[in-house]
Amino acid sequence: MTDSNIFKLNRPEQNDLLQEVLREGARKMLAAAIEAEVSTFIEQYDTLKTDEGKMALVRNGYLPARSIQTGLGDIAVKVPKVRDRSRLGIKFNSSLIPPYLKRTRNIEEFLPWLYLRGISTGDFSETLKHLLGPDAPGLSAATISRLKQNWEQDYQNWTHRDLSGKRCVYVWADGIYSNVRMDDRLCLLVIIGSDETGRKELLALSDGYRESEASWTEVLMDLRQRGLKDAPKLAVGDGALGFWKAVAKCWPDTDQQRCWVHKTANVLEKLPKAMQPKVKEALHNIWQAETREKAYEAFDNCIERFSPKYPKAMQCLVKDKDSMLAFYDYPAENWQHIRTTNPIESVFATVRLRTAKTKNCGSRTTTLTMAFKLMEVAQKKWFRLRGYKLLADVIQGIKFVNGVKQNGHQKQEAA
Repeated sequence: MTDSNIFKLNRPEQNDLLQEVLREGARKMLAAAIEAEVSTFIEQYDTLKTDEGKMALVRNGYLPARSIQTGLGDIAVKVPKVRDRSRLGIKFNSSLIPPYLKRTRNIEEFLPWLYLRGISTGDFSETLKHLLGPDAPGLSAATISRLKQNWEQDYQNWTHRDLSGKRCVYVWADGIYSNVRMDDRLCLLVIIGSDETGRKELLALSDGYRESEASWTEVLMDLRQRGLKDAPKLAVGDGALGFWKAVAKCWPDTDQQRCWVHKTANVLEKLPKAMQPKVKEALHNIWQAETREKAYEAFDNCIERFSPKYPKAMQCLVKDKDSMLAFYDYPAENWQHIRTTNPIESVFATVRLRTAKTKNCGSRTTTLTMAFKLMEVAQKKWFRLRGYKLLADVIQGIKFVNGVKQNGHQKQEAA
């Protein structure tokens, strides 16, 4: 019997009045939980304002209704949308109904998600019986273990795939920490790339010793050895020195863009809470400036304004001044994508949630495998970059000034 046949779902009769009542109750409870979740999310950013002083994050309707199959049958859910008027790329993803989980009937998607939510292998059977119905057969720990072995082989095959012929314009990199065993932390080194068509793809998912130069160099060299010969035009990451040292060594011609979300958090943590909204607004004025010149002006104003009282916070900002504004040399249509590492952060929210919930995430191999399956499913639903038609110009080396493509006449004026 195949694994797909093993997980044949229990579907109650549609004319069962009691089932209808229970299903409607479950729908209302789930809807209320999601509404509370989005309200909490918006409250976290209540100090983030637009240039007009309005709330940066606001409700913006709902995503199309989705059907989640449970032991009570199909339950329709609608996840709220949040509009980010600050253009920082902040997105709301429900941890209850993540975007990559459409139906629980897709066990290949659902089991990695359960694991990353903190469900151990031994508890899968009981959990799935509640979700899929008590009569669902084949939910033994042995079956779960067999599926996990298949996923481990999938991950191994993926790490040895041929990358020749691929060309990445942008890459995003980050290190995600996870507790593997007591007093032992696993650092997942993640790289996502975008090709000339604007499609994003998971390029690397490996483990390393912290975020050291040696670990990142090993990841970048492995990509080259498997066929990724051309260096990306721009790399986006946080302030981890190990990654940038590896980039300078392996991709010396690649421009460097520091993540504004990470930089903002690093600066604000060095300030009294009462001062954080004012400084956040000043940082907002920098990366939201229309031109590099105006950004430098806002940068200098911020330093002059806050350095006397908060020198450590301003030193944190000054040290990465040039690399914070590298995005001005690329199409303005791409700016919202390349100012932050949000493509990685949003996907790994579930991994971080599991790490916070449990002290023991399992073995190194299990954690890597589950993270891979999570991203493999999420990758199918990634959208193309805005302004992707301009990426061919970026590859060809056509110059962009303040996000605008330069023709011959404009180049002379810029000079």
